[in-house]
Amino acid sequence: MNNWELPQPAEYRAWKLPMVEIFETVEGEGNGAGYPTVFIRVFHCNLRCTWCDTPYSYAPARPEFEATIEEILEWVRRYPSRRICLTGGEPLMHREKSAALLAALADLNQVEDVHVETNGAIDLAPFDRLRKEGGKQREKIRFIMDYKLPASGEEHRMVRDNFRVLTDRDEVKFVIGDQEDFRAAVRVMQECHREGQILFSPVFETLPPRKLVEWVLAEPLPQVKVSLQLHKWIWDPAERGV
Repeated sequence: MNNWELPQPAEYRAWKLPMVEIFETVEGEGNGAGYPTVFIRVFHCNLRCTWCDTPYSYAPARPEFEATIEEILEWVRRYPSRRICLTGGEPLMHREKSAALLAALADLNQVEDVHVETNGAIDLAPFDRLRKEGGKQREKIRFIMDYKLPASGEEHRMVRDNFRVLTDRDEVKFVIGDQEDFRAAVRVMQECHREGQILFSPVFETLPPRKLVEWVLAEPLPQVKVSLQLHKWIWDPAERGV
């Protein structure tokens, strides 16, 4: 299963995953910000970032429920949105189950975009093969890789080879807490970046967005997009399911 050679859908759609929530809202950040989107939040994460805003998605919290892949698909079909965000926690850490869910979502005719919010500490190569070798439907899959910086406490866990598999449809997000993070993000860009939109996002209520904009303009970084978390301005930052 290392290369995600999945069995027939009739078999893998009975596989179960631990879940947190499934809901429809507008995408809060990145290139898809503002679009109506179905969020599928899977339980478990292999990192413990200092500024994490979803601690309910990993231990010692518990999954809210379990669902088969077919049940997740049925849930998605209830919504009119044509975009899906697969998120967590870390949605790719369930290996072949994550791959099966990703394939099944991309195979839905109603869906035109499946973006995966992944934390930079998971090898993307097997999932990249899944999208490249799965025909036209799987080309909908794209990655939003959240590359961790020093303030997260998890920078040492990053898989730099992931930059090799990213395309111009993918995104690389750097969540920036201070000037040390900013300098580290610039350095990683210079050393590793090949393709994919670069996003710089301030840690909410830690780094003022205005300060980040000043740094981006002064560097200068004309190809970087400053990305704010739209949902935290529309709703209470602690509110779930939005």
